[in-house]
Amino acid sequence: MCGSELTPKPQGLTPSDLRLQAQAKRVLQSADAPPSPCISVCRMSDDTTYCEGCWRSLDEIAGWAQRNPDEKRAVWQQIEERLETHA
Repeated sequence: MCGSELTPKPQGLTPSDLRLQAQAKRVLQSADAPPSPCISVCRMSDDTTYCEGCWRSLDEIAGWAQRNPDEKRAVWQQIEERLETHA
């Protein structure tokens, strides 16, 4: 046992989560093509099954390039909802 099992994970949103949440609001209000939410922190959370950096599922990450702007905007909406739920 290394001790990490005894250390509780922090609750609430991290500073990078808050930045992603603010970006989601801007993306959803914009008519421009949505950018990728990737912030190069590519690690899947055991707790949420989402990427710890961008809050997308593996399917959302893998299919990003093939999605049209409306589908990308829908993923951003999901990210925003996940962050609100996690907060």
